[in-house]
Amino acid sequence: MDPRAVKTVADAKKIVTERKLEHVKVGLFDLDGVLRGKYMARDKFFSALDKGFGYCDVVLGWDVADNLYDRASATSWESGFPDATVRIVPESCRALPFEGDMLLFLAEFDQPADRFCPRGTLKRVIDYGKAMGLAASAACEFEFFVFAETPDTVRAKGYRNLQNITPGMYGYSTIRNTVHADYYHELMQLGAEMDFPIEGLHTETGPGVIEAAIVHTEALAAADRAALFKTFTKVQAQKRGWMATFMAKWSPNYPGQSGHTHISLTKNGKGVFLDPKKPHGISDTMRHFIGGQQMLMPQLLAMVASTVNSYTRLIPGFWAPTQASWGIENRTCALRAIPGSDKSQRVEYRIAAADINPYLAIAAALGSGLYGIRHKIEPTEPALGNAYEMKFPAKLALPRTLWDAAQNLKKSAAARELFGDAFVDHYAYTREWEEREGRRAITDWQLARYFEII
Repeated sequence: MDPRAVKTVADAKKIVTERKLEHVKVGLFDLDGVLRGKYMARDKFFSALDKGFGYCDVVLGWDVADNLYDRASATSWESGFPDATVRIVPESCRALPFEGDMLLFLAEFDQPADRFCPRGTLKRVIDYGKAMGLAASAACEFEFFVFAETPDTVRAKGYRNLQNITPGMYGYSTIRNTVHADYYHELMQLGAEMDFPIEGLHTETGPGVIEAAIVHTEALAAADRAALFKTFTKVQAQKRGWMATFMAKWSPNYPGQSGHTHISLTKNGKGVFLDPKKPHGISDTMRHFIGGQQMLMPQLLAMVASTVNSYTRLIPGFWAPTQASWGIENRTCALRAIPGSDKSQRVEYRIAAADINPYLAIAAALGSGLYGIRHKIEPTEPALGNAYEMKFPAKLALPRTLWDAAQNLKKSAAARELFGDAFVDHYAYTREWEEREGRRAITDWQLARYFEII
């Protein structure tokens, strides 16, 4: 049985039985987009398929370094970090090419912890659209730097003087992708086998940087694909003795790494963004979708630019927008309207970096657009030319720090309508924590600037 043919609990049990597996790998994505998983014995897995299983809710109560939040509404020291009920998603079944016949299944938190679950949050937004008769398709594209390093060597070097797999600023280089064709083919094959098919793969500008575009599909599956792509691209690189990073910006000398998201909407199977009678073919629905994304971007930025490092990328002149701008085929804008056919016309949410949690970034991009349609929000006039040099209303200025972005999220009535109070309060707190942890750091810049002279 093909893993991608698995749709039901019965299918999941059948494929595990056919492969004579004694154990199955199960994982779920936390608030930072990190896959937390384990091997589960076959009988326990079958039981979990039927009635769920307990999973320590600490994954909702710690950061990327496994440091426990000092307070949080989802779980805490006071609650004792109990098990929360988790359900396995049968249709998420994937082959694991690195492990013979092994299978991977994704899971998600069930009630009541689903209020805080990234996958559950995106599902609520999708349901918000369904109530309006709208279905969403999405696709992510990621830039990532690859290094001839290992987890041990980067630590031994203190993350300095790292060796990229290739030198130079070789965007779209046929030389580079031919010399390393074996790696490119491995990555494309991995995408095909694990159902995050790659439709475009090329070098970007910078040493050892690659861009991959994942084939579009319905929004929830698109988030699954994007999150799995990030995880197993890192796995594949490390198995080669290399490392891949999806940090928003790892070096001040090179552009940041994007994680752009493309979204389109249909109603009864027909695209709703195209109206040939309107300017640029942009329908009223698409215009209001853009209006909602533009208006809410400063309010929801913490869900998209979710790390302290994210904000080092959001500076002029480095292909990353600094205000909630939009334009038609304009890559200097935060939102790029892409004209096309009924099936291809879409909006690219360009503010996102490669460090996104795909579930939350798509939830923010899709939810804000749906909110715009529901409330008939009008965008500004589209930017012409260099949007970095244009002045937009003050309300469209983006927060400059993760702390400010978290405050905007907490105050946003639209965010609470879209994602729920429980999620907004907990997630905003986790971003405040992340910002406070960042402020504790003594950086190389601080040492070089102040150690002797001050």
